[in-house]
Amino acid sequence: MSKRKLRKVSNIFLILFINVIFILLFLTIYESQEFSGVSFEQLLFTLVTSEGTSTSVIVDGFIYVVLRLFLVDLILFIMFLVYKNILKDKKTYINISFKNKRIKFRLFPVHFIIKFIAVLIFALITVVYAYYTLGIDTYLNTKKSNFIRDNYVDARSVSIESPEHKKNLIYIYVESLETSLLSYNNGGNFNKSIIPNLEKLANNNINFSESKKLGGSNMSYGTSWTMGGLVGSTSGIPLKFSLSSNYIANNCLVYNEFLPGVYSIGDVLNENGYNNYFMLGSDSAFAGRDVYFSEHGNYTIYDYKYAKEEGWIDKDYYTWWGYEDSKLYDFAKEKLEEISKSGELFNFTMLTADTHFVDGYVDKSCDTPYDEHYLNAYHCMDSMLGDFVSWIQKQDFYKDTVVVITGDHLTMQSNITDMFDYDNERYVFNVYLNTDKSTERSKNRKFNSFDYYPTTLSALGFKIEGNRLGLGTNLFSNKKTLTEKYGADVLDEKLHDNSTFYDDILVQDTFKNCKE
Repeated sequence: MSKRKLRKVSNIFLILFINVIFILLFLTIYESQEFSGVSFEQLLFTLVTSEGTSTSVIVDGFIYVVLRLFLVDLILFIMFLVYKNILKDKKTYINISFKNKRIKFRLFPVHFIIKFIAVLIFALITVVYAYYTLGIDTYLNTKKSNFIRDNYVDARSVSIESPEHKKNLIYIYVESLETSLLSYNNGGNFNKSIIPNLEKLANNNINFSESKKLGGSNMSYGTSWTMGGLVGSTSGIPLKFSLSSNYIANNCLVYNEFLPGVYSIGDVLNENGYNNYFMLGSDSAFAGRDVYFSEHGNYTIYDYKYAKEEGWIDKDYYTWWGYEDSKLYDFAKEKLEEISKSGELFNFTMLTADTHFVDGYVDKSCDTPYDEHYLNAYHCMDSMLGDFVSWIQKQDFYKDTVVVITGDHLTMQSNITDMFDYDNERYVFNVYLNTDKSTERSKNRKFNSFDYYPTTLSALGFKIEGNRLGLGTNLFSNKKTLTEKYGADVLDEKLHDNSTFYDDILVQDTFKNCKE
């Protein structure tokens, strides 16, 4: 290869390498600016289970990176033109004297060496920055622990006594619903509540709180994203993602199984004669939700794909994550009327999406009293959900139905704190409606989403031997939660540790046999 071709190839390689480094840099900056509290483990999990991801999230990230990369390449091109004119054909030599003889060596052009060293230094700095900013250091810095094994209670190993009169369950997971949206007087971060309907429901029903005011649960390790929150509240465990298992090695982007070793609330209810349903306006394949709920309780799933197949929406309809929450509530009403008329026991679980970051989705039917789009999304959600709960309470089946509303996790939108009027701590919202339980133990508690698993069963009237399931504790009981026993920080540290019990008993190589 001629020197000219070699120089051209090396320049092309250098430009590509620089682009790759800048892509890593811009993605890292974008993640740190836009996503709050997102761990590297969560990023890995999302990448491996990316089917059904909202196009808006992908497009926002793509635009952010491409625009900046275009600017970088433009600057590089200008620099190249300047460099070509100023340093054209300039070379450097080195003279070495040996036994009174002067030997002249021709080296690479000095400017190429300088470029090469500068790029390597920049690449090293970028990799180190990404390593710590994305939390890779925390993810890799783990030790082995028996904590999960020693504190885990398998629902199949204890007595769970069903009530004489069983009640139905409607469980509504609201995307990123946190207590900071409440008014300051009720434990929130705003002068006036962003979610007045939910605040009223929490005041008039059972709200488990860390204080005497309205409050909620800590967001523990492994529950900081939707699938983690769903698993935590239904199975009482964190969703851990380990490269040491067969996750990446088997190139699995979809599931055949999902935590086959756990026994969830869906399993318990299914065993007790309940028919389980899961409705959401997005693709249930995202993060393996379809497999998890179908395998743990034999849920009938009504998702975005189902809505298209049944003609609820047009074949080419796509808004936000699939279809918006206003349609979700309409479809839920139709299904609840149909299910309730059959006389069957049911657990109808729903997952909303309009308050997902970035900035949420504001339905056309809603008022927009705030300057911030995201606050309008929350306010809109509150209005629609308030109407939906009012509708439920007017139905004949409500007298035999417990309604639970919780957030799946805290919002990941990093600038949410810029919108606050106060700096109160943030917790995941919860409220229990139409249960016969006492509110005696509902305040001044420390707990997380694991505790919703046995607590929800208790709200339905089930009696649980020992008042613990998974890593969760029945909040209606006098038993201490693991958060109260160990403290939130220590608990997170223990949950982060590698657990052979988790990998071998609960996960059981979930990704080992992949779908074709």
